[in-house]
Amino acid sequence: MTSIIDLDHVTFSYGDTVAVRDVSLSVEAGEFLGLVGPNGSGKTTLLHLMLGLHAPDEGTVELFGQPVEAFDDGGRIGYVSQKATSRGGAMPVTVRECVTMGRFAHAGHGRLTDADRATVADAIETVGIGDLADRLVTELSGGQKQRAYIARALASDADLLALDEPTVGVDAESRDAFYALLDDLNDDGITIVLIEHDIGVVTDRASRIACINTELYHHGDTESFVESDALAEAYGATGQVLHHHH
Repeated sequence: MTSIIDLDHVTFSYGDTVAVRDVSLSVEAGEFLGLVGPNGSGKTTLLHLMLGLHAPDEGTVELFGQPVEAFDDGGRIGYVSQKATSRGGAMPVTVRECVTMGRFAHAGHGRLTDADRATVADAIETVGIGDLADRLVTELSGGQKQRAYIARALASDADLLALDEPTVGVDAESRDAFYALLDDLNDDGITIVLIEHDIGVVTDRASRIACINTELYHHGDTESFVESDALAEAYGATGQVLHHHH
């Protein structure tokens, strides 16, 4: 298997507050990794470290086999933050224009080709929003926005989708359809790293799970996670675990 992400004894702090302590894990090509843990546990920070958005205080991070600080092929990564559905972006662009942005890295200084436009159209159809192509992104519902951002990543030929609580504010029916889409994309070979507060979604969808609360309490296949005490150990007395089956 080809390793997409490698963290080796990574520690990161905000000032005097340690957010991630001595975490080592790898994400293989084609894997669907679920990141779980209580609020404030360091999940988003860990994802940012994986993507090179934060530089570790200690340890090393590799992305697609390169030191993350040297990695410069952003088109291989589709990142959707937890604020995407609520914020939606202030730019008055249509869905088609948003998705077309995913091709800019491939076009370089040249104009988009017919092949680029076909890739954009395919991406829009793949996520099921062909009827929304000429709508402004700011007019879309939360679930529709997420599909537009996924389509943009697909248009860029992304190999890795990194999703930070992508269905916040999305209704249950749209949420289920969204995760069914992720399953299909993963089946097509796209590597997925997902932060999700609903443990049931993660255990139903992910092939491997990393459970974190500053330190890593579990990293392994879903079955071993369910059978372990990692969830109780990581959450401790910090709050009730949301666990819904779909």
